[in-house]
Amino acid sequence: MNGRMAQPISLTRDISPPPTRKASSAQIQTPELAHTNGAPGTGDRVDREHVELLDAEPTLAAVEAGQARIRDHLEYFVKLLSSVTRPCPGPTLTISDFSKLYKRNQHAHGRHFVVHQHDHPISGVHYDLRLQFSESSTISFAIPYGLPGHPNSLRPNRMAIETRVHNLWNNLIESASHATGSLLIWDTGEYEVLPRPQKKTRTTDDELSDSGEDDARSHSERLFAAFQSRHIHLRLNGTRLPPGYTIAMRISASDSLKGPPRKPKTKRRRMDPIRAARLRKQRSAPADSETEDDELDETQSETAAVYPADVDAALASEDEDEDATIRANNAYTGATNAIGSVHQRHWFLTLDRKLSGFRKARSGPDEGRWVGGWGEPFFVKGRDVERSLVTGRSADEVMRDEGVEKFVGRKMWRPIVE
Repeated sequence: MNGRMAQPISLTRDISPPPTRKASSAQIQTPELAHTNGAPGTGDRVDREHVELLDAEPTLAAVEAGQARIRDHLEYFVKLLSSVTRPCPGPTLTISDFSKLYKRNQHAHGRHFVVHQHDHPISGVHYDLRLQFSESSTISFAIPYGLPGHPNSLRPNRMAIETRVHNLWNNLIESASHATGSLLIWDTGEYEVLPRPQKKTRTTDDELSDSGEDDARSHSERLFAAFQSRHIHLRLNGTRLPPGYTIAMRISASDSLKGPPRKPKTKRRRMDPIRAARLRKQRSAPADSETEDDELDETQSETAAVYPADVDAALASEDEDEDATIRANNAYTGATNAIGSVHQRHWFLTLDRKLSGFRKARSGPDEGRWVGGWGEPFFVKGRDVERSLVTGRSADEVMRDEGVEKFVGRKMWRPIVE
């Protein structure tokens, strides 16, 4: 899994993470591998004891796609990320603290969160906020321009769009592929759900005060209840985000009644014909009978593992049944949508300036402006500037580490810096 590796081909879907493939079409267990543990094709970076092979030479993309069953996702990703860290001038979270954070939230009342920077080839650059609500699952929101960080911004509001319910271990991922683009950890930590402020006559959320009522429920239970009420006051205690950072999320009654979008009538092809033809040619090429499997050309070996049957049949199937289940439940395999998330429902997100520690100046040169809080505002500046909190990598460096070359991303993304 280094810069010299050929492009991973296990991941060919246009969503992240993609649904897993069924054993009948993609998960092949040869007699030699059926009862053997092994590490993915990443050198010595991952212990053999943590990976159960369902494909020969599984890649990170195969792990993300569910084609390699991981016994300990934390151990797997800790070793993987440790091997690709770089010096970074900005805020960082050590691998040790990254591991401890995840471990202490591996239970039913965990409150882990992550903000991923995602450069997707179709939807473009956006930021995914994922919030743990059970031992296994997280609700997920796509925020096109990232979290707001300027209390006096001319554009203080954001749109947050519900996406599929993810597995908790997806919070650990940094990856890249041509199909899904790059994914890096922008911030991670633990969240708090604050009591819903008491309404006052003719006031805005920024002028609401905390109710002060005691709540014996865990924060994940509060998140569950707040999500149902369509009004969440969320404090994100991360490393990059400033202390006390709090946002308000709301959804209108009309939007809450909207169902998930209909399945498109035509299914987009997952692989271009040129690539499919190349794979067929690679598979049909005769192999030296005296050559061992582990000495095969990397691309040929990977092709044989993922496409053991006719490529046309693999392209045609695409696991329709599993895709339909994921759409119906709005949850990836292994996750449970017990919280009632609705795909592509739109939320209104804004910085809660008062609960973040700001106050409105009543006099002086800053009269009418919000002052105090954490002082200097921050701005989310996108893939060309931002780096991973854990590995220090840029989006381009994640791409290179995963062997993704000549990636064509969606253009025209601009940061909000005013």
